Amino acid sequence: MPVKSDFLASTIEHIDILNHDVRPIVDAMSKMAFSARDLARAAEIYDRMLADTDCGVILCLAGSLISAGLKKVFVDLIRANMVDAIVSTGANIVDQDFFEALGFRHYIAEERLRAGLDDSTLRDLHIDRIYDTLIDEDELRICDEATKIVADSLEHRPYSSREFIREMGAYLDRVGCKATDSIIYEAYKADVPIFCPAFSDCSAGFGLVAHQHERGDGPKVSIDSVKDFYELTQLKVKNPSTGLFMIGGGVPKNFAQDIVVAAEIIGEDAPMHKYAIQITVADVRDGALSGSTLKEASSWGKVDTTYEQMVYSEATLAVPLIAGYAYHVGSWKARQGKKWATLLDAVAQVS
Repeated sequence: MPVKSDFLASTIEHIDILNHDVRPIVDAMSKMAFSARDLARAAEIYDRMLADTDCGVILCLAGSLISAGLKKVFVDLIRANMVDAIVSTGANIVDQDFFEALGFRHYIAEERLRAGLDDSTLRDLHIDRIYDTLIDEDELRICDEATKIVADSLEHRPYSSREFIREMGAYLDRVGCKATDSIIYEAYKADVPIFCPAFSDCSAGFGLVAHQHERGDGPKVSIDSVKDFYELTQLKVKNPSTGLFMIGGGVPKNFAQDIVVAAEIIGEDAPMHKYAIQITVADVRDGALSGSTLKEASSWGKVDTTYEQMVYSEATLAVPLIAGYAYHVGSWKARQGKKWATLLDAVAQVS
């Protein structure tokens, strides 16, 4: 009879772009064709964003990126002032990053299991599967409970996901972050706001459901997604020059692109995003948002086409090359972080 430890042995290790100078590879790819040349151009555009010190960089995360081993890449981008705001799915931020910050890990599904992994056995052992990666369901429930603890500690009112995630960072600061690297914790320290427009669609949702259920008809914490949209729109209004580094598509992609239109709706003259790159494996055949091109977004007035690039690649292959290239070129060394979380706090006080 298998036991849980049979499956949770080898941990996912996060790739370190600081120790791998990929510039020669990416430069060589610029002289190739197809996706290689697209990737090299995307890396050059990201570096151009960073060299443009007026530009605010918005990082969009969709897909299971943290569990796949990309967490340290994003943490290092925050530490190097290479990103000013993050728009993400809740799973990346809560189920995966906050989960690891509490001291837990993701695990590699052993080779012998990949061909015919018995998911019913995993279910019996309280193990959840993310493709070829495993996570302990019992530990994930602790993550749910930690989210509830954060909610219980707050004034009972509506919050943007940004406000709530900042409180999660403060919670890690109080209890001690158990991971060497954490997106939530580093963003909290660097005043980088994190938005999860579909925040309840993750482990945080379970914690918030438990919080609200326990309080019945009494006052409670809730998440205001419109406040999210308004806050991110304010960042565009206050910082007209912006660039998007989008990994995957879905809600984070659309949410970040739409702030240009939202600014117009509230009577502000906000230019299109000046720079935009997207890494995706989706294409245009099914009409879904994730595969819609950045040139199409220009027809909506969202993205300028001068510096835009689609890269059709799986994220774990493309992200270390693009981010690593920009890091080692070093244009980020001349820029200052925008401290947008502090800016939003000031806007809230005025309003």
